[in-house]
Amino acid sequence: MKVFVLIILVAALLPSFSASQDCIDYGDYLHWVGAINTPGRAQSVAVAGNYAYVADYGGGLQVIDISVPGSPAIVGAVDTPGEAQGVAVAGNYAYVADWYSGLQVIDISVPDGPAIVGAVNTPYIAWGVAVAGNYAYVADGSSGLQVIDISVTGPQYSQIVGSVDTPGDARGVAVAGNYAYVADYSSGLQVIDLSVPEYPAIVGAADTPNYAYGVAVAGNYAYVADWYSGLQVIDISVPDSPAIVGAVNTPGRAQSVAVAGNYAYVADYGGGLQVIDISVPDSPATVGAVDAQNYAHGVAVAGNYAYVAEGLSGLQVIDISVPVSPAIVGAVDTPGGGQGVAVGGNYAYVADGSSGLQVIDISVPDSPAIVGAVGTPFDAVGVAVAGNYAYVADWYFGLQVIDISVPGSPAIVGMVGTPGSARGVAVAGNYAYVADGSGLQVIDISVTGPQYSQIVGSVDTPGDARGVAVAGNYAYVADFSSGLQVIDLSVPEYPAIVGAADTPNYAYGVAVAGNYAYVADGLSGMQVIDISVPDSPAIVGAVDTPGDAVGVAVASNYAYVAEGLSGLQVIDISVPDSPAIVGAADTPNYAYGVAVAGNYAYVADGSSGLQIAWRQCDEVVAVDDDPRERDPVEEIPGVGLRIAIHPNPFNPKTTISFSLERTEWAEIGVYDLGGRLLSVLADRTYDADHHTVVWNGMDAMGRAVPSGSYVIRLETESAVETQKVSLIR
Repeated sequence: MKVFVLIILVAALLPSFSASQDCIDYGDYLHWVGAINTPGRAQSVAVAGNYAYVADYGGGLQVIDISVPGSPAIVGAVDTPGEAQGVAVAGNYAYVADWYSGLQVIDISVPDGPAIVGAVNTPYIAWGVAVAGNYAYVADGSSGLQVIDISVTGPQYSQIVGSVDTPGDARGVAVAGNYAYVADYSSGLQVIDLSVPEYPAIVGAADTPNYAYGVAVAGNYAYVADWYSGLQVIDISVPDSPAIVGAVNTPGRAQSVAVAGNYAYVADYGGGLQVIDISVPDSPATVGAVDAQNYAHGVAVAGNYAYVAEGLSGLQVIDISVPVSPAIVGAVDTPGGGQGVAVGGNYAYVADGSSGLQVIDISVPDSPAIVGAVGTPFDAVGVAVAGNYAYVADWYFGLQVIDISVPGSPAIVGMVGTPGSARGVAVAGNYAYVADGSGLQVIDISVTGPQYSQIVGSVDTPGDARGVAVAGNYAYVADFSSGLQVIDLSVPEYPAIVGAADTPNYAYGVAVAGNYAYVADGLSGMQVIDISVPDSPAIVGAVDTPGDAVGVAVASNYAYVAEGLSGLQVIDISVPDSPAIVGAADTPNYAYGVAVAGNYAYVADGSSGLQIAWRQCDEVVAVDDDPRERDPVEEIPGVGLRIAIHPNPFNPKTTISFSLERTEWAEIGVYDLGGRLLSVLADRTYDADHHTVVWNGMDAMGRAVPSGSYVIRLETESAVETQKVSLIR
């Protein structure tokens, strides 16, 4: 009977396999060492020290302890605003390519408490990232390569310190004293005690007739913009017993309200600005109105003017010096849809939907002018201003903290994701209070500053930049339909393409080692490109792989290719113009990314999370001819170890036979195909002779294992051999 005998000899082995095994011959059997699922779809992985950092589409950054490779464990995680695609690690920071949310800078100095400390939006879709020195290099889809200065970043990032769920959908918020007043859509006004910011608590509520959208507070009254029911006046003198004492309907749908003196100013979607006399709170009366150009969403009042944010018409400046005769005196169209507005000094700050924050000079009320703007990750719908910062409620991307100290150059300097959809924001003291759909979020804003990474240079590539590697003064970009692009980084502010090599299919990923770049090229497998002359890169070798090559890493003489549905492919690149597959290992899901560090290969495997395998041995001595042609009882020249299994397949038991040429320790273990040890059949010192051990198809607990394939591993002080066996019940 012929059996498949698998033999490897590791060059430098210690007396015990458990201490000495540090690689495996992929030409034989691949042993998956460990695995752990992640919440989303693992896309990319980087390794530093005892931790693997996984970019997890849907789950942000996952920090995984790999100090015991057979038992990896998630020890920390931080969700990112977008969808994490790529990750690089340098020092105490992880840099995540976060799809539409650009680059996220995450402090990993405390592995179980990673925190976003900075971010920079990129023009398109951040797919991949590499870090070298003071710069991060982002492969940004159709916007090519973005060069980002990361020399200054730190812990200046706002954090949620408390929250309270409200019964409905929190839309607006105002703060006075120790209380927050939340306009809670279907649940009216919610009164929340903030005396201990970490533990806000609802202490009172007053349901309103319709849908509460906006709220303002003055003295002992809260004024609620209540959609089809106009303005509701609520006595809040006893916070735990708020009561509606007056109301006045408006022509359209009341969305927002501001109060100044004896008047409330309501932004009335469809009815423009409504001026309401509230001098007698239980008998409010409309005294003036001005139809807005479009759909009034938000309103702020400063001095003799009201500033209305309008859906399609931007900002309207309205003179309210004579409340009964308000009049539009100026307007400025904004690029997006005006949703919210706040005023500070000579500037109005408009939350402008898809166009982020617009800064408008209102020093001359009849000639307002946009002087600055900054895009936010999603839709800016609410804004509050305090000191040198504007705080923007950015829908699904939480709170954006924007430095407005230079009005012409506003810049995002911090952000904090909130659980729901951020729609309204108020600021008091050291806290921002966000109406977040899912309730009120209390955010500590006491520490924030200009430590925000900035794009300092970029270069558009012909195709869609997907992956990037940096070596020396050059960046190597996998540019999807345009192959490899070589970019000179010697002047980071002015990166320039100096060479290119088109690849047969679609370039997804790239790794660089020595004078060669290795490109994962989709259906064309791996392409080996000589980059010794950067302005004349040339493909010198290629190897077709079974699936769709999307990621690649290089260690020593081997390339490790993440191959989609075909798992991990290990390729010998010792002769660059003749790369050859030496082995493969299937993964449970879809292999997107791969990293190699120390003795292991780490695969980001989509919905199956992180898979850990031995790396390929650098030095392997194998039998020259095909071991499958040998009889198990024949002597194998040059190797003092051989194993045979009979019967195979078997039921209910099988015999493992092996011979030793000298007295030495030996261990025989049974593993499943996932690399999990099921049973140890032998663990002792044997004489130089022929020996047999029986496996009865049971695990270490005496339980019958199911039908299937298993691996028998014989380990001695000098060699290791494995062989598959099949159990049929």
